[in-house]
Amino acid sequence: MNFKISKRILFNALSVVARAISANSPLPWLTGVKIEIKDGELILTGSDSDISIQKIIQKNEDDYVFEIQKEGSIVIEAKYILDIVRKIDADEITVQVLDGNLTKISGHSAEFNINGMKSSEYPSIDFTMPTKQFEIHADQLLKIITQTSFATSDKETRPVLTGVNFKADGPNLECVATDSFRLAKKIIKLDGDNHFNVTIPAKTLGEVAKTIDRDTNVLIAISDKKAQFWIDNTVIQTRLIDGLYPETSRLIPTEFMYELTLDARDILNAIDRASFIKSEGVSIIKLSASGKEILISSKSQEVGSSLEKLNAIHYKGNPLEISFSGRYVFDAVRVLNGTVVKIEFSGEMKPFIIRNAEDDSVLQLILPVRTYS
Repeated sequence: MNFKISKRILFNALSVVARAISANSPLPWLTGVKIEIKDGELILTGSDSDISIQKIIQKNEDDYVFEIQKEGSIVIEAKYILDIVRKIDADEITVQVLDGNLTKISGHSAEFNINGMKSSEYPSIDFTMPTKQFEIHADQLLKIITQTSFATSDKETRPVLTGVNFKADGPNLECVATDSFRLAKKIIKLDGDNHFNVTIPAKTLGEVAKTIDRDTNVLIAISDKKAQFWIDNTVIQTRLIDGLYPETSRLIPTEFMYELTLDARDILNAIDRASFIKSEGVSIIKLSASGKEILISSKSQEVGSSLEKLNAIHYKGNPLEISFSGRYVFDAVRVLNGTVVKIEFSGEMKPFIIRNAEDDSVLQLILPVRTYS
């Protein structure tokens, strides 16, 4: 294998595929990037067996240098090749497999000789595209990811809760995430008649969010075992999480006795100020609401207390006192990306809903916390 390519193009592509690689993989080959020249293309692959990323670079004389002298393939440990390509002070880099697996990476006056691994030993990854497909604008997909994936669980005791459930029935795509204490739900319209119910790991969605460009469309292909995100010449492939996702619709209240409308920035700043007071490492915020005033308070025997009055845009209902995790409400309001939020309550110990007053496609649900003071 022997090729020359623009440093910028190679480094950017390596940075994308390397995000799928785990340095602690028990399989040595999966700590490396598979580099392959085939049919006039450079194909870079990285994987940790759960998530795999493949980037294809084609000749494009107008934008960058890409010259092939000899086809072939090699696997090089990701941390080495990324460091080498980053540090070579040259516009163009040459990669050449010499004797056996020894690989020369050179540019300008710098030259590195690195021991690679045989690509024939690299695990076979099937990038065949599933037949169930739909297209979505990148900006919409980014909103789905940012407005739901933060609410997934980080505990492996219930693996299905570590992912976001994507469920389509006809034109509606419903995306739900929950860790049992909070829930995030986003609904968008798709073209065509779609039917699937899969749970995609939050980790994978995080990598998708880092990769996509807001000005493009993303093709998503889904089977019973995997999901693929096709972004230009990059494909991010992930295993799906096994198990039946819990039926969450029954958890969402439909009738509310209290309604509070606030400036989003006001409540975010108030919670941020109150959250430094923690009890056993957790910030519990108390909201006291009535037609006269809205108060945010926090208290800890070890630290002290805080009290702040908020200017409500609107409040409807009898006086209410409810306590909740400051971090949960802060996260929920922040991802709504609205200037005005509406919070709807059913009772002091019942889940409450937070919405963007101008966007009903997204919903955040928080479970209150029982306090004894």
